[in-house]
Amino acid sequence: MDLGLYSITFSNDLERDLDSLTGFLGFLNDLSGTGLRYFLEVFNPQIDIGIDQEKLPEYVNDCIVRCLAGLTQEDRPLFLKMPFNGPQAMEELCQYHPSHLIVGVLGGGKGTTQDTFELVRQSEKYGARVALFGRKINLAEAPLQLVTLMRAVIRGDMNTREAVKAYHAHLGEKGIRPKLELEEDQQVTETVLLTGL
Repeated sequence: MDLGLYSITFSNDLERDLDSLTGFLGFLNDLSGTGLRYFLEVFNPQIDIGIDQEKLPEYVNDCIVRCLAGLTQEDRPLFLKMPFNGPQAMEELCQYHPSHLIVGVLGGGKGTTQDTFELVRQSEKYGARVALFGRKINLAEAPLQLVTLMRAVIRGDMNTREAVKAYHAHLGEKGIRPKLELEEDQQVTETVLLTGL
């Protein structure tokens, strides 16, 4: 395997952020000349860092751009993995340097099946080109069918509500009991997705 990962969470604390960026530089130095590639994973802070929640997506995007600004072509990550912080933030970051920065979205918590399809739809619509979902797929009743339907949503073959219905129909055909009833599973429960509906 020739793909590595560097994970970072910006904290709005000069010393801590400088330590994180120094660690990132050390990581890049270790990779130099090895032929190994990597992707950069950026998390939203999970504690109060003194920035209003509405301004947090702008702050995270700004930190990402500054973190990557001085990197050579060789040092740039293969792609970025980050939370979906809403349509505006995703579009802004994806338009920053589209030929050199591939933005990917992480899945977050399990949520509903509607959340899963809506997240992949909005992410792709606003510029993301990679979906790296863990729990949303691993905790699904039928992971392979879920991925098949995610692809159908991205291609525009069906809308997200149709995809949830198709997913439940598949579960019924296979005799698999759904964790949520159809009506509940068609609800969007992740607040960040509501602005893009």
